[in-house]
Amino acid sequence: MSFTLPPGEPAAGPWVAIPFADVVGRVVRAVPGRPWVLAVDGRGAAGKTTLAVRLAAAVPSSAVVSVDDIAWHEPMYEWGSLLREHVLEPLSRGAAVDYRPTAWEERGRPGRIAVPAGLDVVVIEGTGSSHREHADLIDATVWVQSDFAEAERRGIERDVVEGVNGNREETTAFWHEWMAHELRFFEAQRPWERAEVFVTGTPPVDVAPDEIAVADPAQR
Repeated sequence: MSFTLPPGEPAAGPWVAIPFADVVGRVVRAVPGRPWVLAVDGRGAAGKTTLAVRLAAAVPSSAVVSVDDIAWHEPMYEWGSLLREHVLEPLSRGAAVDYRPTAWEERGRPGRIAVPAGLDVVVIEGTGSSHREHADLIDATVWVQSDFAEAERRGIERDVVEGVNGNREETTAFWHEWMAHELRFFEAQRPWERAEVFVTGTPPVDVAPDEIAVADPAQR
């Protein structure tokens, strides 16, 4: 099986199924005085959230920060400075994160983005989580590469079910608008070039429940 991919993104391979614990060992380390910061990046509906939750479950003292919460009602892909200032910089000092975005305040969204101090790992999950502009504050990056056509299909289906962008027609139109921004962003950022490992959300090989399909960056 070969993936459909946008121009410019290299097709990783060969894909192999390995124990999930081996992936954790490759991308997670211990650092004194602060948590290890791991970015899980990839295109829309590639499987980033699923992977981030699985990684956090494998490390008891960990947390996940979703960039969707930071990007909420911000201009598309123009929220990198917010992630840096309010999340990554406190983590780099070993401090807690306690951030209520202005957009949440203005629109009455309850809650806040909170990460306690003293954790071993914080996973930053979402499209654009490994901006080049804050790469100095990211310890490791995983690029989630999935079949582009399949990711679009399941992304639209997910959003229709959740009702986040209107009916099917409205959801499809929004997806294509968002994807136009995403394609330009990743063409400029090329985050796969900073990844320690490629993981796929649309495995081309058989994968057992305790495994995951990966491609070694050396084989890109």
